[in-house]
Amino acid sequence: MSSSALATFAGRIRRVPLSVIVVSVILVVIVAMAVFAPWIAPQDPNKQALLARLKPPGYVYRGITYLLGTDDLGRDLLSRTLYGAGVSLSVAVLSVVVSTLVGVSLGMIAGWFRGWVETVIMRLVDIMMSIPAVLLAVLTVAVLGPGFFKLVLVLGLTRWPRYTRVAYAQTLQVSGLPFIKASELAGAGAARILFHHILPNIAGPLLIVATSEFGLMILMESGLSFLGLGIQPPSSSWGSIMSVGRQYIERAWWIVAVPGAFLFLLVFSVNVLGDWLRDQLDPRSRSR
Repeated sequence: MSSSALATFAGRIRRVPLSVIVVSVILVVIVAMAVFAPWIAPQDPNKQALLARLKPPGYVYRGITYLLGTDDLGRDLLSRTLYGAGVSLSVAVLSVVVSTLVGVSLGMIAGWFRGWVETVIMRLVDIMMSIPAVLLAVLTVAVLGPGFFKLVLVLGLTRWPRYTRVAYAQTLQVSGLPFIKASELAGAGAARILFHHILPNIAGPLLIVATSEFGLMILMESGLSFLGLGIQPPSSSWGSIMSVGRQYIERAWWIVAVPGAFLFLLVFSVNVLGDWLRDQLDPRSRSR
């Protein structure tokens, strides 16, 4: 890499706020924990040691050090937190993918075809947004039953209206631009125009929505798992770990505090990064 390129890269890094760099490092660390959990977890997350149950951080039992303590069945809390990070992140990522695919597709279709198609889709959006998302998710999971893929489907299909509204508004704006009209005159079909010309030009606002929704998905998954409607034993997620720990909050506070701290750091970091991306992709927001 040339010296000019290095200078340009260094200049860009200096323009990035310190808070964004810090939260980016936190996100990288948490994602790495989730990805490499099978290799870095000190123990099997489901291995029980009833004689070592509810022990504080740093407890040593039969030569094994429990750095973050144990839960009600004597399982290593550090290992369960590492594996729980993977489960929580997987649910959040897949849920965002589902809601993005459904919401963006419907929004672009409504903004392009207009007429009765627009009316049907946007009235459906109004109906969905009039129902609290958390209540709808709880009722749907209660009917369908808990499970990983059911949870992903429920969360994804309760949050698509926000993507639809953004994609609809942006499609209306972009569809009137000259290069879109030129594509129509050249004989390009609706699918090619939507996905090859309009979608790349509205990706910025959609990325901002996806970033904010990602943090919300993590919270919703944790909330449903905390209520016993999400991830089921023996699998662990941060919400299910805290659900167990609430019964022992007075004598084993670490069972709630450890996954709760990771949950706070993850959602906080995602929100800070999302705000920064919004400012970068929409300069008009900086003056507000």
